[in-house]
Amino acid sequence: MTFTEGIGLRRIDHVGIAVPDLDAALEWYAGALGGTEVHREVNEAQGVVEAMVAWPEGGAQVQLLAPLGDASPIAKFIGSKGPGLQQLAFTVADVEAAAAALRARGCRLLYEEARQGTAGSKINFVHPRDAGGVLVELVEPA
Repeated sequence: MTFTEGIGLRRIDHVGIAVPDLDAALEWYAGALGGTEVHREVNEAQGVVEAMVAWPEGGAQVQLLAPLGDASPIAKFIGSKGPGLQQLAFTVADVEAAAAALRARGCRLLYEEARQGTAGSKINFVHPRDAGGVLVELVEPA
């Protein structure tokens, strides 16, 4: 059995970046790096306003995450670690199957059941302690 068997990993979906000011971050990613904002939404449940940035050649996107308030997990992240890389997200075929396969391998997931993510996706996260210090997001697209 290979490590990815039963997990259904397809590709890197996006990299999440915690930012204190979404508009300033967008200005840098678009201006300096030539990206384009392709999606924006407020996720009240996660306490963030987020924007997805893409490039003309495709590939993984950058998700900019700004806190909606001081109680937001992103605000707490920025408060303790500063702005920067917050997560690495992988596209999976079935987030519940991926979570079950990872739990069977001894990994802890942050949620018992998948939650709603960006653009109607289903998401869950592997605890950083079980992923080499990286918060790994599993994303099943809508």
